[in-house]
Amino acid sequence: MALLAFSHATIRISAVFYFIRLFGSESTIRLPILARATPRLFWQQRALLTCMTMSATSVGLKFDSQIPSDATTTILVGRKQTLLSAPGEALPTVLPQSLWAPLVGKASNPGDMGGSASTLIATSDGPAATVVAAVLPEPCSRHNSPFRPHAMSALVASPANEAAAACDHASIVVVLDDAAHAGGAACAIARAFPLYSRKKSSTAKKGGVTVSFFTKEGPLPAEQYPALRTAADGVRLAARLVDMPAEELTTTAFVAEAAAVTKRLQDAGHKIISEVISGEALRDGGYGGLWNVGKAAEEPPALVVLSYVPENPAKTVCLVGKGIVYDTGGLGLKSKEGMCGMKADCGGAAALLAAFEAAVASGLGGDALHVCLCLAENAIGPAAFRHDDIICFLSGKTCEINNTDAEGRLVLSDGVAHASHRPPKLPGVKTQPDLIIDMATLTGAQLVATGKRHAAIVTNDEQVEIASVAAGKLSGDLVHPLPYCPEFFRKEFKSQVADMKNSVKDRSNAQSSCAANFIHENLNEEFSGSWLHVDMAGPAFVDDRATGFGVAFVLALLGVAPFKP
Repeated sequence: MALLAFSHATIRISAVFYFIRLFGSESTIRLPILARATPRLFWQQRALLTCMTMSATSVGLKFDSQIPSDATTTILVGRKQTLLSAPGEALPTVLPQSLWAPLVGKASNPGDMGGSASTLIATSDGPAATVVAAVLPEPCSRHNSPFRPHAMSALVASPANEAAAACDHASIVVVLDDAAHAGGAACAIARAFPLYSRKKSSTAKKGGVTVSFFTKEGPLPAEQYPALRTAADGVRLAARLVDMPAEELTTTAFVAEAAAVTKRLQDAGHKIISEVISGEALRDGGYGGLWNVGKAAEEPPALVVLSYVPENPAKTVCLVGKGIVYDTGGLGLKSKEGMCGMKADCGGAAALLAAFEAAVASGLGGDALHVCLCLAENAIGPAAFRHDDIICFLSGKTCEINNTDAEGRLVLSDGVAHASHRPPKLPGVKTQPDLIIDMATLTGAQLVATGKRHAAIVTNDEQVEIASVAAGKLSGDLVHPLPYCPEFFRKEFKSQVADMKNSVKDRSNAQSSCAANFIHENLNEEFSGSWLHVDMAGPAFVDDRATGFGVAFVLALLGVAPFKP
């Protein structure tokens, strides 16, 4: 990996790369030497190692066309009529046919979340088997996904996790109305089994869960399962990163996670080009947004770029993710209540890193794909950037800071400027990307505008907007468009001493669209491709748990398996 940081940060990041390459076996790591050299780094990475050890004892999720014969709990999920017409091979062999219709009827619930019912079946040669009918709700409006992913995750989570906690083997059988919904259903189920936990009980051995898919016509073909597994693994990876506290997922640790993704893809035979610009190298390279946001933290800010470039790519897509590993608000300090949960402010970068891995692993055809991770901790301290400071982005534009808690747009501005730079900074790009997608937990106003289930999107291309809404419904990662109208929003950032301020003057004027426009202003002036902004502040984190939102959406938008037309 080419490191472009010319400061102490380079040495520290290199040490982590060495650490990560070896952490498959803790005994092979020279822990005392690392501990003596950089004690804080040692303990942070020790915590990361502990987390990964715990992840190994979380629920094992398997996707297989063969329903396991040793499952002690079987959960069948689908719409009422679909379950009633499910092929016989989808039903547990221990279940008398006469009990199935009454069980489905008992589970049917007219509410918005569906319902479930279970029964115990005596077996001749082992413990009683539990059969659960999980009936999805019938109501489904035009802005929802037809396979009801919100209900699917909730209905399978409790019985499957209970079985796994008891070291039993659970089977989830999904009966679909349409085989095209398999990818979204796989990702919805993956959300029910988070990887991260630091509970004492999380070190206990867990049972496994096997997921199988059917339509009314029969089982889903076995050749579709690898892509389903890859997408689901991506959702769980993104959720794990967002669930990790900042004491473990520092910027340095996030760089190491990106290095691990690179290694996995390279080991699988994919050619990945990687670059890290870190610490003072960001300042010296003109990345004023990233540098100023992250310069007060103990771990340095970084721009991580991973690239997959086949020969003569048909098109080029660049993903740009906000990766604020913790957001205190900076000197504009958040309240006690407002700061809790700010570990989730890296949700955009987490989703796009996982989406990059899944897309390359499943196959992009002849397209090139890049991901830029904008990593920083918005900390307080003597070196923190201040209100009234004027910073300069890679785009060359200057910004007067009037809100240090509006930091996400600052790091993303450098990210999109890097992605659209002339001459190109991305490897293999001759002129410019065809599409730049930035993704972030950017504004609280997004929840007001589109709610907790739909991310907000802003784009300069109507066809991308239409495709994004369709991709949201297909993947289950729902999105809804906001206005793209720069001429209405530029005035909100007017400054007397710089090209712009970083926070709006009028908070009643489409704040989320304004924030998106701020990022758009830092695209290269010659950029003529499509740009899509995704603000997923609401759907990234639900009930104190990360959802892995964004992974499935990107795969569906790119047309990658399991969402390939």
